[in-house]
Amino acid sequence: MTKDTLGTVKEFILAEFLPGEDPNALTSSTPLITGGILDSIATLKLVGFLEETFRIQLEPHEVDADNLDTLAAIERLVARKGRAT
Repeated sequence: MTKDTLGTVKEFILAEFLPGEDPNALTSSTPLITGGILDSIATLKLVGFLEETFRIQLEPHEVDADNLDTLAAIERLVARKGRAT
C-alpha cells in the first residue's frame, strides 16, 4: 500500500497544486503547508481527496501540519486511518 499511497497523493498534488512542476522536485519530505504549497483551501481539497480515495474519515484535529505537511506524513496518516477502519 505504501508505494500506491505515496504515488497517488503525489500525482494529485502535482496535478492540482503544482501543474507543470518537475515531479522529481516533490519528494516525500517536501514541506507542503509550511512551504506554502498548500493554503487552507488547498488543504481542505486534499482532505476531501484523501477521504474519498482511501475511504477514510479524518477528524478535525488530524487536519494539521503534523499530519499533512509532507507526503511521508500523509502516507503515515492514511496507513494509520486505514488500519483503524
